[in-house]
Parts: sequence; C-alpha cells; structure tokens
Amino acid sequence: MNVIGSKPDGWWRDRPGAMRRLAAQIADWADGRDVTIVFDGKPFDLVADGVAVEFATRRGPNAADDDIVRLVEAATEPNELRVVTSDHELSRRVRELGAEVISSGSFRQMFGA
Repeated sequence: MNVIGSKPDGWWRDRPGAMRRLAAQIADWADGRDVTIVFDGKPFDLVADGVAVEFATRRGPNAADDDIVRLVEAATEPNELRVVTSDHELSRRVRELGAEVISSGSFRQMFGA
C-alpha cells in the first residue's frame, strides 16, 4: 500500500481499482522475476499473471508488514530479497533479517508508474 499511496492520483476513491492497476503494472514489469505483493485490507479476487498476490492474514495496524516480515524470515536466502516500502519500521525489521529495502518512490520509477 506504500507504493499505491506514493502517488496521489485519487487512488483512495477506488482502493480495489488502484490495487488491480498496481498489480497489473508490476506483473508487466516483473518479466520472470519472482514477485509477491502483499496488500492490506479485505481480500478480493485479484489476479496478476506471473505475480503472487496476497492479502494480510489479519486486520489492523502493521498487518501486511508483519506478513512481509514472516516471508523474509521464512526465506532461505533473505539477502536475495528486496522489500519495497517507505515505512521506516518495516524497513528496519527486514534489514535486520538481511533483506534489501527499496523506497516506494524509487520502485515506481523503476517501472515508470
């Protein structure tokens, strides 16, 4: 959600639509990369070819952040992971586990959104 929120384009008027657009943009960019998107909020049908889309396993503050940390903790090679976020606390948590962090704005620039 940091990536969606990094561009004030009215996404808040249609949150599911913004999530679908971002997932489609990332799927186009991914080109064979292993990518997982973790969204906050109530799950709904969202498919992006070649990209894993997950929703936070619980509701509330830091729900998706906690799931992202669990994914990094479970990784065999966490130093090969890149987490996209502008959240300072999430950045700290995943860096301590060995993952690299890319800011939401920098990531948007990578795929031209």
